[in-house]
Amino acid sequence: MSAWLRWVGGRQQTGYEKMLLATSPIPVPFDLYLLRYREGAGVPAHVDPVDGRRHYRINIVLREAERGGRFACINPIFESRRIKVFRPDVSEHSVTEVEAGCRLVLSLGWVRPPKSTGG
Repeated sequence: MSAWLRWVGGRQQTGYEKMLLATSPIPVPFDLYLLRYREGAGVPAHVDPVDGRRHYRINIVLREAERGGRFACINPIFESRRIKVFRPDVSEHSVTEVEAGCRLVLSLGWVRPPKSTGG
């Protein structure tokens, strides 16, 4: 819990920051973060593999950057101007570099067991 309610550098080491708001392993493992992208921050195209499970994420854009900071995702489940629902474990996604302003995103992620293949 050292990251709880504290800004820490994001995993991609590209300038964005995250603050853990909530997490729990039960009943469904999840995390809730506030993400901050200041000028110069972005995220290159990538996937976030999760061994043996399905990873889902809902990103809600609370504040758009004045310029840049655009989210892109291959095969999103749902996407509108402010709401992005996607599978980060199988869909390549990225955020363009913020050129002006600051982008804030509320990000809720959870994992599920693999789908049963039957018989």
